[in-house]
Amino acid sequence: MNSAAIYPPQHAPAVNPFASMPGYEGIGAGGFLPPPVPLQPVAPTQPGPTPEEWTIPAMSEDAARKAFKDYVKSQCCYQSGPADEGVITNMESFNTYRLRLETFTESRSTEMAEKPYEGETADFYAQPAPTPWEVQAKTPELFTKHTEEIRVPYTSNIKECNACHAEGTVSCKDCEAKGYKQCSRCNGSGKNGEESCTGCNGTGKDRCSKCSGAGKNKCETCKGKKQLLTFIKLKVEWANNVDNHVVEQNSGLKAEELNSVNGKELFKTTQIMLYPLYGFPNPAIVEASDRLIKEHQSKYAQTSRIMQQRQTVELIPVTKVNYKWKTSIHVFYVYGKENKVSADDYPETCCCVIL
Repeated sequence: MNSAAIYPPQHAPAVNPFASMPGYEGIGAGGFLPPPVPLQPVAPTQPGPTPEEWTIPAMSEDAARKAFKDYVKSQCCYQSGPADEGVITNMESFNTYRLRLETFTESRSTEMAEKPYEGETADFYAQPAPTPWEVQAKTPELFTKHTEEIRVPYTSNIKECNACHAEGTVSCKDCEAKGYKQCSRCNGSGKNGEESCTGCNGTGKDRCSKCSGAGKNKCETCKGKKQLLTFIKLKVEWANNVDNHVVEQNSGLKAEELNSVNGKELFKTTQIMLYPLYGFPNPAIVEASDRLIKEHQSKYAQTSRIMQQRQTVELIPVTKVNYKWKTSIHVFYVYGKENKVSADDYPETCCCVIL
C-alpha cells in the first residue's frame, strides 16, 4: 500500500481549498455575502389599515404651568418667580408627526480561523460543506442587535502549530530561554561589598519569574496542545437599521429636542417588506415613508437579508407658551408625552458653582 495516499490529509489544506465552491470564492476578503434569491416568489405587500384619530387634545393652562414649575425646580440656578407669578398670555399647539422606519437584517461573512485542537472531529472532505446561507442559525428577537460565530460543518482539519513547531512551548523572551536573569541587587557579581549577595546566594542569578526557571512558556497560539484545528468561521450579524423623519413644526423649538421624548403612537405596522403609508393625511409623512422604504431596500437588500420591517407614526405634542414676567414677554415649550420643558430665555437666573 502506498503510504502517500493517506485520506483525509494529515495537515491543513491549502489557504482556501473551497475557492471553487459557491459562497467561499473570496473567503477572507472582507465584506458581507449577498443573500440567495428566494426559491418561491414573495407575495406583494399590502397597505395596512389607517387610524381614525390623528390629533392630540390641546394642553390646558394648568398642565403647562405645572410642567413649567417642575422644570424650574429642577434647575439649580433658576429663581421661582417667573414660574410662580408669570402670566400666561398665549398658548399654541404645534403637534408634530414623527415617522420611524426599522429594517431588521441578517448579514453573513466568512473567514479562515483556527483554535487549539482539543479532540474535535476533523470532518474536512467527509462531505461537501454547506454554502454560507445554508448554515442554520437561530434568529434572535426581532429588531434587536446580535452576533453569532459558527464553525461551518465539514470544513475542519488539523495541523501542527507553526508558532511552536508542534512542541507546545516557546522560548521565554524575558530570560532569552536561560531560565534566569542577572541579579538586580548585585548586578550579577554575586557579592555585596565583601560579602555574598543574599538575594541570589552569591550566584549572581535570579530565577526568571515569567517561566519559573524553565526557559520556556506555554505556546499562546495552541495553548500547549501542539496542534490547531483549522476551519471556516461564519459570522452572522443581525442589526436593526433605524431612520426617523420629523415633520417640520415651525414652533421655534429645536428639532433635536424631540429626539429625547416619546409621542402618542398613532400607527404601527410590521411586515417582511412594507408598503408606503399612502393613506396618511399629511403629505410630508407620505413622501418620507415612500422615500425611506426605497432607500432601505436599495441600501440593505444587496448585502443582507431583510427579515422584517416596522413602520411607526407618532404624534408628538408641542405647545408654545408665551408668558409675561414684569414688563417682558418670554417663551417656554412643553413637548412630548413626558411634558418636558425647554426655556432658553428664562428671565431669573443666577450664577452658582457646583462643587
